[in-house]
Amino acid sequence: MKVTRFEGGRSTAIRALVVAVAGLGLTLLGGFFDPQRALQAYHVAFVYWAGIAVGALIVNMAFQAAKARWYVVVRRVLETIPLSSALFLVLFVPVLLGMGHLFPWVDPSHLEGELRRLAEHRRPYLNAPFFALRTAGYFGLWIAVSHLLHGWSTRQDTEGGAALTLKQRRLGAGALPFVGLAMTFAAFDWQMSLDLHLFSTIFGLYYFAGSFLAAFAVLILAVNASRAEGLPRALMNANHDHSLGKWMLAFVSFWAYIAFSQYLLMWIANLPEEVPWYLARSKTAWLPVGIFLAVFHFIVPFFVLLSRGLKRNPRALSFMAVWILIVHYVDVYWVMMPALRHDPEHGIAPHWTDLTALVGVGAAAVAFVVWRMRGRAGVPVGDPFLEESLRYEPS
Repeated sequence: MKVTRFEGGRSTAIRALVVAVAGLGLTLLGGFFDPQRALQAYHVAFVYWAGIAVGALIVNMAFQAAKARWYVVVRRVLETIPLSSALFLVLFVPVLLGMGHLFPWVDPSHLEGELRRLAEHRRPYLNAPFFALRTAGYFGLWIAVSHLLHGWSTRQDTEGGAALTLKQRRLGAGALPFVGLAMTFAAFDWQMSLDLHLFSTIFGLYYFAGSFLAAFAVLILAVNASRAEGLPRALMNANHDHSLGKWMLAFVSFWAYIAFSQYLLMWIANLPEEVPWYLARSKTAWLPVGIFLAVFHFIVPFFVLLSRGLKRNPRALSFMAVWILIVHYVDVYWVMMPALRHDPEHGIAPHWTDLTALVGVGAAAVAFVVWRMRGRAGVPVGDPFLEESLRYEPS
């Protein structure tokens, strides 16, 4: 086995940075013509990409807590992706500055009737200072945990031994509930509070399920792009691909289960304060989008990923990963945009800043992660279970 430091990626990082500047710059330009619509597009893109970063952190922590050994060969990529939490803290500033244009509870004086009553009732929780403080807490936790896990892993490259492995496993298990709760409350704050009608305790799990699935898709694409000698793709075998594909299949099913559970519970309860959220997506032009998600976010990928041969084919698995990322964005868009626009009955009306914001935020994250990967071993060379991971053969 030959493992090398990842010294490549410079041109990839530069290109991604140029694309990020162009995408975010065009989004800002769109803000001069239609500030509210550009900010809406940016917020959707932010929630989409930030969820993937935190999803990757939870994947790594879950595997650490489970003492998984098979994934060690891909762990360096997986533990680097969540480091972008620091970048997303900076990228949250526009949302914070423009929150009055996004969240109806910021200024309830313009609301009427039931909506105003709900905003006033939830004001002890939904107020700008507490919102900002909570978000700072979420990112503080995510940044701290991701940097500790990554730092111990890279330190192990030179020190070796099992002591740092034990630290990672303990932190993964001990902090996992808190990181998961932070993501849940982030979903409440960033997505659910866009519509004061909605109150769902399962909503955070819905955001988690989609982001977790998308994190596996990003991991698959990232490792398949690292083809140089000594990098993960060159060291993996078909069993690693098979397991990554099985995880995608599992969370395609889990996402569908959570989506159906939330709908079923609201349908059974038939509460006036919750039903409008689904009416806005089922009695308007947004209905075809919901059908699209049911078919292409669940039914099609579920049956396609049942194929053992496909899951063991890196190119086919990469295609499915790209598809998962596309439909996950459609899902986030379907959840957020009807509430952001406040007029779902007037149609979907996509805007060009939707694309520029999505590309800009995503490219910035790619540039950041590639930069953090450079100069370090492509796999955790000091991990005592690396050799076992390279010989991975499921029983």
